[in-house]
Amino acid sequence: MSKSPITPRAEDYAQWFQDVIAHAQLAEVAGVVKGCMVIRPHGYAIWEAVQQDLDRRFKATGHKNACFPLLIPMSFIKKEAEHVEGFAPELAVVTHAGGKDLEEPYVIRPTSETIIGHFFSRWIDSHRDLPLLINQWANVMRWELRTRLFLRTSEFLWQEGHTAHSTHEEATDEVERMLRVYRDHMWEVLAVPVICGVKSAHERFAGALETQTVEGMMQDGRALQCGTSHDLGQNFGKAFDVMFQNEEGEREYVWQTSWGVSTRLIGALIMTHSDDEGLVLPPRVAPIHVVVVPIFRKTEERDEVFAAADKIAEGLRDDGLIVEVDKREGMKPGAKYFDWERKGVPMRLELGPRDLEQKAVMCKMRIAELDERGRGKKEILSWESLGVEVGKRLDAFQEFLLERALSFRKANEVEVDTWEEFEAVFANGQSKFVWAHWDGTTETELAIKDATKATVRCIPLEDEGYDASEGKCVKTGKPSTQRVLFAKNY
Repeated sequence: MSKSPITPRAEDYAQWFQDVIAHAQLAEVAGVVKGCMVIRPHGYAIWEAVQQDLDRRFKATGHKNACFPLLIPMSFIKKEAEHVEGFAPELAVVTHAGGKDLEEPYVIRPTSETIIGHFFSRWIDSHRDLPLLINQWANVMRWELRTRLFLRTSEFLWQEGHTAHSTHEEATDEVERMLRVYRDHMWEVLAVPVICGVKSAHERFAGALETQTVEGMMQDGRALQCGTSHDLGQNFGKAFDVMFQNEEGEREYVWQTSWGVSTRLIGALIMTHSDDEGLVLPPRVAPIHVVVVPIFRKTEERDEVFAAADKIAEGLRDDGLIVEVDKREGMKPGAKYFDWERKGVPMRLELGPRDLEQKAVMCKMRIAELDERGRGKKEILSWESLGVEVGKRLDAFQEFLLERALSFRKANEVEVDTWEEFEAVFANGQSKFVWAHWDGTTETELAIKDATKATVRCIPLEDEGYDASEGKCVKTGKPSTQRVLFAKNY
């Protein structure tokens, strides 16, 4: 068997990640546009699957989609002091348009709290206008110096939810509700077992009172922030004069939230599930669920095999599956198998003249138990019950990927109580999810990061089930209210 063109994870994890993306034809560096990427059709189809599921969940919770301008007046950005300070290094600014210098520069949106705050001030007048629940699917730009496909690019796709409420309690409920929406999507659809928690003051979103996060463990033990939900308090309400008349007839500022996930989720999928053979995708987000590969040696067999393959595909499509029949000329079946495996298709069905006689297909999953020759096992499925059997195996594969990722995470989570233990976990470029006590100060957090490159990923929410007992900070020995999650991160 020829050597895989994909660099093994154990050899060079960063190169492996790039190789998987390239060979699955997910995306490529734009090149002509600094720091940007081109998302190819197979990669964009994954994003569409993510988008469709999340959009359904958002609408089920009462949110409506809208679209706001790409360009934001610089004066808007400057109205919220913490916000402009947090984003200043990443801003891309338009100063010239229509052949003239602009009277006021525009910022290409890094996020839309400011311009949406402006329009909220026009749309909200009474408590009857609240809550206002808005979502936007958009592209944003944050000028990154060091970029990596899907994880950190200057331009990326995302959704950003923005809501306004009459009370702080209602706003904080919204923050956690949407975090749970993200969590459910990531567990149920992406098969990424994320942990929900609160960001430290140093890590929270610029201009927010609190940021909640969902953190996933990648196969190298590093954390990936997969989504965030922010309690904005009244900061943007005051900056943009977003007020309403309450039931007592008094005027007060609204309480706002914002929350978002991006095409970074595709990076999470790759680094959670894929292997040294290429991309691995959970069926619920796969652009193609099943590929049917017709096999024949004689030209006279071709039409009959193709017709049967089309009929099988049509039946599976009637069951709601996305099916591809590979009729490419000039490629041997083995080359086709290799190609579809690298693209992460969960199931392959092989169909040849002998299968026509038996009214069956040969089935192989993207990850299968190995036979005595070290190859993935195949099984014969009858045409008669094919739809049911294919559905069962795809459901089982979805569950398998989640269980495997969760088992990996649990096997790489540790509790430490001494600084020596903490340093040892992160030595030699390694990372795990470390649960340790922290005194809650930014000073200590930065000292830990400077020494080990590990950061506080989150303070877990109560129902995550982690140790909430008091202790002593692993770095300073000062009192700590509970263990928090440390890891190196992307």
